[in-house]
Amino acid sequence: MGSIYRMRPLRFRAIWISDVHLGSKGCKAEYLLDFLKCTESEYLYLLGDIIDIWAMRRGLYWPQTHNNVVRTVLGKAKHGTKVIYIPGNHDDRFRDYVGTTFGNVELRMRAIHETADGRRLLMLHGDEFDHVIRYSKFIGHLGDRAYTFLLKFNRLVNYVRRKLGLPYWSIAAYLKHKVKNAVNVISDFERTVAQEAACWRVDGLVCGHIHHAQIKWINGVLYCNDGDWVESCTALVEAHDGALHLLHWADDIYSLLPAGAELAVAEEKIA
Repeated sequence: MGSIYRMRPLRFRAIWISDVHLGSKGCKAEYLLDFLKCTESEYLYLLGDIIDIWAMRRGLYWPQTHNNVVRTVLGKAKHGTKVIYIPGNHDDRFRDYVGTTFGNVELRMRAIHETADGRRLLMLHGDEFDHVIRYSKFIGHLGDRAYTFLLKFNRLVNYVRRKLGLPYWSIAAYLKHKVKNAVNVISDFERTVAQEAACWRVDGLVCGHIHHAQIKWINGVLYCNDGDWVESCTALVEAHDGALHLLHWADDIYSLLPAGAELAVAEEKIA
């Protein structure tokens, strides 16, 4: 990855990340650690599946980089960043502790964020709007195993691609865009979550869960999905003027920008 930690990090008003899946071999903790060290924000929102309890039940996997991510987040919370953790389905055990605070990290089921330009955004993980997860936990776990296998195959493919000097490529992301049923599932999820936000009478929402980063309007509701740190290494950020952007950290440009570079420069790589 060739990271160069900057003297002056990229500064944002708010940062949203989700679907990190610490404790699973698919987690790209080194990219996330690089991102956390290269950024600062007033608010840091963790929108679920930060720790993958499902994966850890199949076998303990917790390298030092995963521990470093947790320590870095707690360090930010200790030194003035407001950190809110909304558990997802893979870390649903933490939902038993909603309403409490651990190490300056607040646990909530849902929350509202108000942007600098006055927009109110509902924040949630989103698994309750996934019909497979909601109505059949067994099928959800079965799909998780298939997804884990796909990620293992993806690591092999990208090992070969690195040897050939080719950039990172996500098989899972490619299939989501090309397979009709996957596209329909994503679209149904987005519409359903947008309807929920409309019921809350907010201007928009931020969620995770489906590992598909996106910013778009759906029936007058601003839909934002911050993506994941398994396939795409993406985060949603709010600039100090209230503008929202998706950062694709795996593109490497952010960790290699010269010290003091402004967001306007980084935006050249925003998809």
